[in-house]
Amino acid sequence: MMQTVQLSIADGQYAATIREALSRSCAWHVEPVQRPDLSQQCVMVLDEQAFARLPLPLSNPERVVLVTRKEPQAPQFLAQAWEAGIVSVVSEEDPLSTVLLAIMAAALRVANNHTSADSSAITPTSASGSAPIAPQNRTSGSKRCKIQ
Repeated sequence: MMQTVQLSIADGQYAATIREALSRSCAWHVEPVQRPDLSQQCVMVLDEQAFARLPLPLSNPERVVLVTRKEPQAPQFLAQAWEAGIVSVVSEEDPLSTVLLAIMAAALRVANNHTSADSSAITPTSASGSAPIAPQNRTSGSKRCKIQ
């Protein structure tokens, strides 16, 4: 299955580097976008400008990989990203392998959220009681394991 990544980074050379690295590493469909489409269940790699244009609060912020610059106003910006629920923040100065690792981790989180939402697994409800760990009427006797 091909993963989709929306790439919204103003620095064209840096965006091209990420796009090329993603196309070499795995089956990624990279969509360069001016404004990310929040309705898609995909990874979004954003710079500070693209993040500033998003409506907050974000639905599924775990799918966002935020690429920042090292600047004096960064602490305020990072606090805003933290409050929005973003868990993957990398710097433009980080090695490309670190950026790719953050994108892959976000893709796994998207896949896990999508799978758990669509699965037909049994989920616990408040009405269900907990099963006893041990039987109520336990006889205490010696038990031996017969080995042949």
